[in-house]
Amino acid sequence: MEHFFSHYGLIVAYILFGFTALAAFLMPIIFGNIKTLLRSLLGIGILVALFLIGYALSGNEVTLKYTAFGVSESGSKIIGGFLIMMYIMFGFALIGIIYNEVSRLLK
Repeated sequence: MEHFFSHYGLIVAYILFGFTALAAFLMPIIFGNIKTLLRSLLGIGILVALFLIGYALSGNEVTLKYTAFGVSESGSKIIGGFLIMMYIMFGFALIGIIYNEVSRLLK
């Protein structure tokens, strides 16, 4: 029964994600605010670039624990890419916080 809900819960989450992505793309077009759309596309492009950097840096090793969950070499590389992307984004956020606090102290 638990598998049933988690499976359909993921499907509903994917559908809702698709609707929100479509709305984020269509709303600036409908309301004539193309600058917002371009900024959104720039943000998505940066995220894709960060993922590609993370994917290039990640390894594809598979341990016994990974095989227990059905993770293949390509799945391991994708997971590693997302993890490295998250580490890069965390580093940028940390640098931004430190910069903000130091600049506030110097004013």
